[in-house]
Amino acid sequence: MNRGCAALLLVLFLIAILSAATFAWALTLYNRMVALDQDVRAAWAQVENQLQRRADLIPRYVEIVREYAQHERDVFDEVARARAALVGAVTPQDKMAARARLEGALGRLLAVAERYPDLKASQNYLALQHELAGTENRISVERGRYNDAVGEYNRTAKSFPTRWFIGRWAVDKEKPFFEASEGAEETPAV
Repeated sequence: MNRGCAALLLVLFLIAILSAATFAWALTLYNRMVALDQDVRAAWAQVENQLQRRADLIPRYVEIVREYAQHERDVFDEVARARAALVGAVTPQDKMAARARLEGALGRLLAVAERYPDLKASQNYLALQHELAGTENRISVERGRYNDAVGEYNRTAKSFPTRWFIGRWAVDKEKPFFEASEGAEETPAV
């Protein structure tokens, strides 16, 4: 009987250790997913930060061009509507769609600028055009960082054994990548 109790206690002790180790491992895995989720959110916040910078520059850009091209009102109105849609977008998908609309409107605005040679010589226009180019580069860098964070999150979420647990946790199974808008591979006509 004494040997039987000792064996039972040993088995119970091993089960307790195994349970504690499994719990610690699952907790570590969960914390990793939370950390990766926060990395994705932080990267998206930086994309939004740069998109907001662009949205803040656009009214100044539009005003400079408007001074030179009063009769191109439709183009300016479309840029303003597209900017408002971007500022008002909430989800990453809405922001991506609004960004695509804004890029199209900015392309038309650049075409207006091409029609007015005096505008291109304006110091204000050149400085603002430089700022917009810098902003586009910053947006591109932040998009890349966001996609890197999403890739790491998605790889971890889809890997074994994380994908077994992910349905039980309050985390996303997969995050959306920031994708180029349709037609972005073509050079815009100016």
